[in-house]
Amino acid sequence: MVTVSTSQLFDFLKSYVDKEDVEMIVVGKPMQTNGLPSENLNRVEQFVNRWKKAFPDIPVQYVDERYTSVLAHQAMLEGGLRKKARQDKALVDEISATIILQSYLESRRLHPQQ
Repeated sequence: MVTVSTSQLFDFLKSYVDKEDVEMIVVGKPMQTNGLPSENLNRVEQFVNRWKKAFPDIPVQYVDERYTSVLAHQAMLEGGLRKKARQDKALVDEISATIILQSYLESRRLHPQQ
């Protein structure tokens, strides 16, 4: 897994899609703890709309990303990472992305028809 800055994300994924067979992308859906959309959702939706225009044949699946940063920090603590490593935003983002993907795959396993 690799962390890519937001400004480079679309170009990174475009390059990836040019090289690999991609069936779908999974995107974290930023939500508040009360279930309402987070202020970041608008930026995510702008990206998804751009993606859909450029790659209409590659669907996007949203996954609720609430608590993923908390779970990432918990995993880092349980993994014995030092405080300095736990403050590395890129590492937290990578672990959070892994949790989002795991959540999606688990939901597909439990509900294969959806």
